[in-house]
Amino acid sequence: MNKLITDREIVERKTVTAYRKSGFVRELNATLTILSRRVLLTLKSPATLIMSLAMPIIMMGMIGGNLSQNMADGLGFDFGKFMLIGMMVNMLFMMTSQGLASLVEDRHTNFTQEMMIAPISRYSIVIGTILGSAFMAIVSMFGTIVVGLFMGIHLGAGQLLAILALSPLMCLAAGAFAMLLIGCIKSKTAANMAVMFITMPQMFLSGAIIPIGNSSGILLVLNRLMPMTYCLDLTRAVVYAGTPEYSRVVLFNPVVTLAAIITFTIAFLAIGTFMFARSETHK
Repeated sequence: MNKLITDREIVERKTVTAYRKSGFVRELNATLTILSRRVLLTLKSPATLIMSLAMPIIMMGMIGGNLSQNMADGLGFDFGKFMLIGMMVNMLFMMTSQGLASLVEDRHTNFTQEMMIAPISRYSIVIGTILGSAFMAIVSMFGTIVVGLFMGIHLGAGQLLAILALSPLMCLAAGAFAMLLIGCIKSKTAANMAVMFITMPQMFLSGAIIPIGNSSGILLVLNRLMPMTYCLDLTRAVVYAGTPEYSRVVLFNPVVTLAAIITFTIAFLAIGTFMFARSETHK
């Protein structure tokens, strides 16, 4: 009898394990499928690729170049390198957030409804869209590097690899933050405006191109509330590690910064996905 119970428990455990594995594989396949769809849509849209490459010229070449020529003296560190890292992370945030606006377009074509009735998690839909949007964001990031080279700014191969390794986390953080607004918006025009609303202020207040080490008052409060502040600081901590400029550029302990990024990414992703699923349910 004891052996029979033991055998039954073993069978039940194997069944549960197999079910969990099959569920994981199903969610992974769904995420990869949605990711692939986003990449294919980007590749089939030359205008989108051109814009993703033109944006660094505008942001880095014009805005960054003007600031570099007029306020780089006396900072105690290479402003060009500081700005290049900031603009790379900014491109990841901006382009990933813009890609999330496609969820609103999918809602109007009823593609979202078709995904919703599939036996997959809502998180797979959102994460797949975020990672698919990250493709365009990374293209823009490399465009920023090219513009930087023309401006005489360059990073070492190891530093570039470190930034590339962090880029998926940066894109997830950007996408999760964008979902807070996009999840409950039903108009594509409003979604695009919301993206600009959450990306443009961060570019100027989080330290992407203007140092914020001496900020105080309301500006200090605002930059501490912005997710890009922590993503920028972690990226610069990795790039400037072991250099004399580290203390002048990096604001927080990298371990604390990483914990903050993971925490708000999970929180924003959970809240944003809930709002997105709820808006579809009550469509």
